[in-house]
Amino acid sequence: MATSAAAPLGERDAMRRAIALAARALGATSPNPVVGCVILDARGRAVGEGWHAQAGGPHAEVVALRAAGERARGGTAVVTLEPCNHTGRTGPCAQALLDAGIARVVYAVADPTPAATGGAGALADAGVDVEGGLLADEAAAGNEAWLTSMLRHRPFVLWKYAATLDGRTAAADGTSRWITSPEARADVHRLRAEADAVIVGSGTARTDDPQLSARLPDTEISQPLRVVVDTTATAVRPGARVLDGTAPTLIAVAEDAEVGHLDGLAPVVRLPRAAGGRGLDIHALLAEVYGRGVRSVLLEGGATLAGAFLAADAVDKVVGYLAPALLGAGPAVLTDAGIGTISQALRLDVSEVHRLGPDLRVTAVPRHQHAAGAGPSAPGRAAASHPAR
Repeated sequence: MATSAAAPLGERDAMRRAIALAARALGATSPNPVVGCVILDARGRAVGEGWHAQAGGPHAEVVALRAAGERARGGTAVVTLEPCNHTGRTGPCAQALLDAGIARVVYAVADPTPAATGGAGALADAGVDVEGGLLADEAAAGNEAWLTSMLRHRPFVLWKYAATLDGRTAAADGTSRWITSPEARADVHRLRAEADAVIVGSGTARTDDPQLSARLPDTEISQPLRVVVDTTATAVRPGARVLDGTAPTLIAVAEDAEVGHLDGLAPVVRLPRAAGGRGLDIHALLAEVYGRGVRSVLLEGGATLAGAFLAADAVDKVVGYLAPALLGAGPAVLTDAGIGTISQALRLDVSEVHRLGPDLRVTAVPRHQHAAGAGPSAPGRAAASHPAR
């Protein structure tokens, strides 16, 4: 869309606008990144903007250039990710910028994918003034799922849980609705809408019969893939809400499981069991969904599956919703995660504490993830396989 051209806009402000535009497509672009772009004319006035809305659709730069038209000539493109330099389902953005007569390109984060990278170099070779790194951390934070998936060659995994202050997810009699407030539960739907897949274990599927779809009022949502880890194929039965058709579903079972009762109900994938024989191999599970285009996962439960993910070093971020209540007994947030003594405790760095109604939302990142350079401050370090942009 075209924007007001009343006054010049600084490049930093333009980049902040581009980051905000990119965020509009969270959950809708996989396996592509979210990207935003603002076009400034030769006098520094914003004349066009756009974002990459969905995989296979026009890239942010193309949308913004269309909005700007001839006003882009001699101007500046401010974009959150280095313009691509390859032909996939769409043409190279570097060439589109050259064709439009752009004189300067400012981008935040270098593209880490081998096939798409090189746009900055191609532009510079053609005489365009190119600058990278503007507000890189802010832009990378908005694209952390995609960047992490490119670095690790598996989906970004966010583990979400809801609990009382004493760490209980249900009462001693098994009741759990509702531990947290409507405000916290609405926020969970936001997380689902931003994820490519939601994963739960057989215990959650059996006890809660969850639907796992994302529901946000007055908003069109690209529904995440619903994945149930049902090792023995005994938790999901005909009539389960996860089979209701409101979103795609995948049931992961062990290679020796009997799945005849699921014929025609949902796709089933057979995976190897974990080395210890309990549950499925977490890395095989993540490789399977990654191959299906999933770049971000919301891990919703339960305690056993969360423990398996943590033991496999496959959790990139934790979001805990804490209700001001005490139960004293009942299921805990987490079961065995392979930690036997306090010196092995998985330490987290808290990045945010936010109040939602009466509850607290605590966001934290495993400390070793930062040490490994997987966080937003380290984009573009590793090569990745074929990009889909």
